[in-house]
Amino acid sequence: MSFQTWTFALFLAAVYPVYLLLRKTPFRALWLLAASYVFYGWLHPLWPLLLLCATTVDYLAVLGMDKTRWKRTFLLLSLANALALLGFFKYGDFIVETVNGLLKWAGAGYLLAAPKVLLPTGLAFYVFQSLTYTIGFYRGEVERETNFVRYAAFVAMFPAVSMGPIERAKNILPQLRQTPKISGQDVADGLSLFVVGLFKKLVLADWLGLYVDNVYNTLWKAEAPALILATLAFSWRLYFDFSGYSDMARGVARALGIRIMLNFNHPYLATGLREFWRRWHISLSTWFRDYLYIPLGGNRRGAWATYRNLILTMVLCGLWHEARWTFVIWGAYHGLGFVLTRRLEETSFYRQRVPRAVKVLWVFSFVSFGWIFFKAKTLADAWTIITRIARFAWADPKFPLVFVAMIAAAWLYQAVSESRFRAIFNPAPVRIAIVVLMILAVAIFAQSDVKPFVYGGNF
Repeated sequence: MSFQTWTFALFLAAVYPVYLLLRKTPFRALWLLAASYVFYGWLHPLWPLLLLCATTVDYLAVLGMDKTRWKRTFLLLSLANALALLGFFKYGDFIVETVNGLLKWAGAGYLLAAPKVLLPTGLAFYVFQSLTYTIGFYRGEVERETNFVRYAAFVAMFPAVSMGPIERAKNILPQLRQTPKISGQDVADGLSLFVVGLFKKLVLADWLGLYVDNVYNTLWKAEAPALILATLAFSWRLYFDFSGYSDMARGVARALGIRIMLNFNHPYLATGLREFWRRWHISLSTWFRDYLYIPLGGNRRGAWATYRNLILTMVLCGLWHEARWTFVIWGAYHGLGFVLTRRLEETSFYRQRVPRAVKVLWVFSFVSFGWIFFKAKTLADAWTIITRIARFAWADPKFPLVFVAMIAAAWLYQAVSESRFRAIFNPAPVRIAIVVLMILAVAIFAQSDVKPFVYGGNF
């Protein structure tokens, strides 16, 4: 079930009034849990079983940590269960294909059979979200949740179960323990966020996607100008698509009286790679920072250990996105970028002497080049794109000017919102006018067929 469909509108129309009636009763968490399992089961009737498995194991692991002295043993049980779920359903085919490649290279006379398992949507999101509970309890950051239904509702919370944001147990569980105070302002803010996300998805991302897919699906005839523009367009398509989903998720949660974290904060205004990752997919980047990079030693053990930790963290971040070598390369590319620019970004010359516009364009160009590996289906396709761009044989890219206007308007809006002129967006009439214009744009430009979200597997 996708946010941009009439099915979800009917689902929310049925769920929300009952939720309001039950919000002051002990049955609120049960209703939220039931609604979340229906929402997730709509995608595939068996997938809620995996969700229940991850939830139950982690709940019992924390119970074991609380009641026994074997804290580390139960934490390892939680981690092992997470790795087993991800290893089989997300990485099974990738592991077998890699092993078979090595067997062929070694001249072995046999190959392993690939499991060919359907990857459940959202698996990596809710597994990581559930781990914030077990790891958080082990560290003393989270109290044990005594109500299983409430904990299950946290893991399965339908606004975020499919594509995040990856919330923290220490943020959501206290909210679920309290009666939510849902004001008219919460509903209005939630609706506004949802409209903004819908606009990003249906008007900006989906239309940019038409050009991007047309170029990337016909690499045999695409020349440098089209490939460059398609890659830059994909940068914005990916941002509009995923941040649009996150906005809609935050909007729905706000209407439920639940505050979930900001996931995107104008990442293409970043002036350095570290700043970019503080603005892009914040829930994931902070998860890897808190639960992988820092436990590995962070930057506390010297320069070489820091560089190792950065590269390893980013490679695993790439592999988290999808089990393909293109994503491994993408992660390594960003890790190497961190290593090469870390000292430069700390210098007074870079911070004070290099113009902000130059830094923004440099970061955007670096990130956009990396998206080639994110979008290309194979390493061979990525190499084709890069070599054709390098040759720069001229051909008409046939890039509609309206797309240029869309991207320029979005970039200008973000720049103004972070400048001293941001107050022009504060008056209520201005905000209302913007929302009304977005609604009209959705009504006029939304395509008849439903386009999947990019992070839902439509890379």
